[in-house]
Order: sequence, then C-alpha cells, then structure tokens
Amino acid sequence: MFEFILNRFIFFLICLILFLLPLPLGSYRPWAILAIGILTSFTFITHLANSVLNNHQALFPPRYTWPLFTALGIVALVCGVQLFGVSVDAFQTKQMLLKTSFLIMLSWLIFNYCNNVNRIKKLIYAVICAGVFQALYASYLNLSPDIVSPLFGYKHTDRAIGTFTYSNFLANYLALCLCLGIGVLISELKRTNNGYKPTLKQTLRAWAEIILSSKIILRISLIIIIVALILTRSRMGNSAFFIALIIVSLLALFVYKQKPKAFKLLIVSFFIIDLIIIGAIFDVEKVKQRISETSLQSETRDEVVRDSIPLILDNPLLGSGGGTFYTAFPAYQSEPYSGYYDNAHNDYVQFAVELGIPTTALLGLLVVYCLWLCINTMRTRKTALYQGVAFGCATAIVAMMLHSSVDYSLQAGANSMLFIVVLCLALLTNKLPAPKRIKKRRSES
Repeated sequence: MFEFILNRFIFFLICLILFLLPLPLGSYRPWAILAIGILTSFTFITHLANSVLNNHQALFPPRYTWPLFTALGIVALVCGVQLFGVSVDAFQTKQMLLKTSFLIMLSWLIFNYCNNVNRIKKLIYAVICAGVFQALYASYLNLSPDIVSPLFGYKHTDRAIGTFTYSNFLANYLALCLCLGIGVLISELKRTNNGYKPTLKQTLRAWAEIILSSKIILRISLIIIIVALILTRSRMGNSAFFIALIIVSLLALFVYKQKPKAFKLLIVSFFIIDLIIIGAIFDVEKVKQRISETSLQSETRDEVVRDSIPLILDNPLLGSGGGTFYTAFPAYQSEPYSGYYDNAHNDYVQFAVELGIPTTALLGLLVVYCLWLCINTMRTRKTALYQGVAFGCATAIVAMMLHSSVDYSLQAGANSMLFIVVLCLALLTNKLPAPKRIKKRRSES
C-alpha cells in the first residue's frame, strides 16, 4: 500500500514540475532553473528510494530509451571536458552541465512513471493546464496595460509575455502545449477503418458529439492558448505552429492507420475558427504586419549567424563551452549591430558554437529519430492515444525545428524541458505495448 502511494506521489511531483516550469521567468535565469532542478532532484531521489523499497518498481528506464540518454549523456560529457581549459566561461558551462543533468533526471522519471495510457494522458493534461494558465495570465496582462505583473513586477508591453522574460519564449512554449493538446483531442475522436469514407451526415454527427461532450472543454482550452499565442505577436512562433500543423496533417492523411471520422474537420477548424475568426477578434493583423515588415535590411540576425561561422570553424569539435555564446561572440563580431546579442537567435548555430559540430549533429539525429518514430506510430499503431499523441509530438518537433532556425527558445529551461518531454512521449507512444482490453462478456461469465 505504501509503495502504491509513493508511486502516485512521484507521478504527482512530475506533473507539478511541468506545471511550475514556466512560472519562475520561464526557468531562464540561473536561479530559476536551479529552483526547478532542486524539485526535480528531490523527485529523482524519491524514485531511487521507491525502487529500493518496491520490488515492482524498476530503477532504470527501458532499453529503448537509451538513444535519448546517450545524446544527453554526451552533452554532459562534453560540458565536463570543456571545464578543463576549453570553455571561455567555466561558470556558464557549469550551468549548462547542471541543466543537462536536470533534463536527464526528468526524462528518467517520465520513462519510469508515465508508462501507460492513463499516465500519459494525465501528464499531457498537466502540460495543457500549465499552458492555459500561462495563456490566461499573459492575455489578462496584455489586455490590461496599466497593470504590473504580480510575479516579479514585470511591466508588460504590447506583446504578451506571461511569466517569461521574452515574448518569443512564451510563443514557443504555447505552441508546444497546443501540439500536445491537439494530439489528445485527435485521440478522442471516433476512428474509421482504412478505406472507409464517412458520409457528410456521419461527419457532422461526429463533430456534434465533440461539441456536446467533455471534449469541448479541451477544445476551449486550446482556443484560449491560441489567443495568447496570437497576442505574443511572434512572427515565427505563430508561423511555425500553423506551418507544422499543415505539414503533419497532410502527412497524417497518407500514413494514419485509422483516421478519426472528424479528423479533417478538426484540422480545418483550427484555421477557420482559431486563425481567422479568433485571430480577427484579437488582431492577428499585427502579426501579419510584423511578418510583412520583416526584411534582411532591418534584421541583423543574419549578420549574427554570418559572424558566428568563423567561431564554429575555430572550435569545430568541442566548441567554446556550454552557455558561452555571449562571452565568445563579441571577439568575432565584425560590426556594431542594432542591439546586443547575448544569444545567436538560431539554436542550431548556438549549439554548434558552444558544443561543437559533432555533438550538435548528434542532438539533431535524436530529434529526427523521434520524428520518424512519431510517423511510424501513426502508421502502425492501433491504440488511439498513441496515434494521437504521436501526431501532437510530430507537430511539436516540426514547429520547434522551424522556430529554432530564427530564435533561441531552447535556451529557456521551461521550453527545453518541455521539448524533452515531447521527445520522451515520441519514444513511449512508439514502444509501449498496447493496453489490455477487458472483455465484458468474459468478466460477466
């Protein structure tokens, strides 16, 4: 009985971690990620105690998880090696090493305690709750410009920022929450057999069932998150989400083993209801205006990428040290920019600068591998939740790949830890066995 209570307590702590992640300034500041790390470490230590006391609780994650742990372990190893004279800023490299250890512990916990359909669904609902809270908080402050943020006293601008330090961080975080929420919503739609085309009446009936059931609460939650995403006025944050949704949706039409009856209608609704109607109410035109006004002449991010190339080539194997971009880059800056760049505004370039080309390539392979697993899950698995969550994870991965090309969202602890959760779910939904079906007739007899 005690072991059962302890197991549930650990899972509760995992969900609590995910909810609290964005609250301390998006876990971007060193003290903030340390605070989340302390809670993660406590949960991990509790897991170690639980595995000793409970013979049914495995200490190590399953073997199929090792691609993820190998990649994160190599990042930690490289940071450790950099501390012996390679890093240009040992303090920042120690911070990245510490952050990587927190990512490893969180992944370890998820693989051990989120290993069934119910736990996966509850975990994602915890993420959605965090996203809804951020959305409501950010929207309220954005629509009330005279109010100072109760958390840390931030004075909000015309772009929604929530509890983050940067509006694009919030946009990326909300996009990840949206993707996972859409995955769960898809999993709850009624399925069809391959080759079966539902009639218009059946499709409308399936859609009506969504509106009249508890699924409408989830749908409203996603609308709330999209409102906040639009209010961030993030160009790539919004573009990456909707482009990723289009790409994965089109792909799903060809690979889905059993497409839900209202699948197409649901995806279309995100563009008609959310982007057009909701967007018009909350002035999506400002996002379009920022995109149309973007030019290579006004933007200096491309110059930052250009000037970072020599820095990468001078340290191709081990980089300048984890977390050291803002320390190493000024020496390579060829001309003054319009602003101070403490990050590369391109996660690919920043990882290559700080960790070297081989480690960056390995992390890229891990992400591509998880994306392939998501596609394979949609194509081969029969479990509705696994298929739906795989769809959400695939959309999140594509959105992150797009957003990372022009920003540095993975440098915020809340975003990087949530993205690790996405990669863990991609592995779990592909490798976990199908849930056992309880046959009523047998039980009755």
